[in-house]
Amino acid sequence: MGKKSKYYVVWRGSAPGIYTNWEDCQRQVKGFDGARFKSFKTLDEAKTALELGPEKLEQSTAIERNRNKSNPPNGQSIAVDAACSGNPGKMEYRGVFTESNTELFRSKVFEEGTNNIGEFLALVHGLAWQHKKRIQFPIYSDSQNAINWVKAGKARTKLFRTARNAELFELIARAENWLKNNDFRVPILKWDTKSWGEIPADFGRK
Repeated sequence: MGKKSKYYVVWRGSAPGIYTNWEDCQRQVKGFDGARFKSFKTLDEAKTALELGPEKLEQSTAIERNRNKSNPPNGQSIAVDAACSGNPGKMEYRGVFTESNTELFRSKVFEEGTNNIGEFLALVHGLAWQHKKRIQFPIYSDSQNAINWVKAGKARTKLFRTARNAELFELIARAENWLKNNDFRVPILKWDTKSWGEIPADFGRK
């Protein structure tokens, strides 16, 4: 998987808030007595963390981790993931049967894609693939962004369309159109990497 952006939450610092790079975050906490800050993968996670505060966040995280440790993922499911070399860069995605790690589908390699786009397309592909085969398994993804995009029916990417990634944008449009015109849905679940390890569909390129 390609390198992902991070969001830095400063709870206690010169100017508490959310920052999109480490340099700005560091300026708020360096030399600040009792500074509290942490990085998050998505803006949604950062917003939730800022609202909860460090103490409540740690409590809720511990509760969730203990719950997941005692409740392992459903093996009778599909796991999807994407890999991207660069941001943007060469991107591909795939889906596997969670219990056996058997590959069920895999995309071609697209030019100038992003990891979020790949995760979104993987989820929609998983839905369409099951609809065509008339089966229903929950789908796991480790991307909260992609899950939110599917729920919204829209890939909220900031990537610009170019001649090199035109084919990818056509696929995004097809995926959005499929979500608009099909009401077939199965549970889409967030994979808990901290408790369960890497998602079975991971490409292993870290």
